[in-house]
Amino acid sequence: MKADDLRGQSPDQLRDQLTQLKKEAFNLRFQQATGQLENTARMRVVRRDVARVKTILSQKAAEAAAK
Repeated sequence: MKADDLRGQSPDQLRDQLTQLKKEAFNLRFQQATGQLENTARMRVVRRDVARVKTILSQKAAEAAAK
């Protein structure tokens, strides 16, 4: 997921995407705990995507507050 793609989305879409990513992160942690996780690199990607979405949401909020 690219930051430029995320910047084009509305805050509501970003919040929805954040919810989906958090659910995926939970499922990945659950799979890891039960020993069923095959692609361990996916955890890192999802965690970084969550951070990316949160960063862009805070940037949009700061931008709106400045106006």
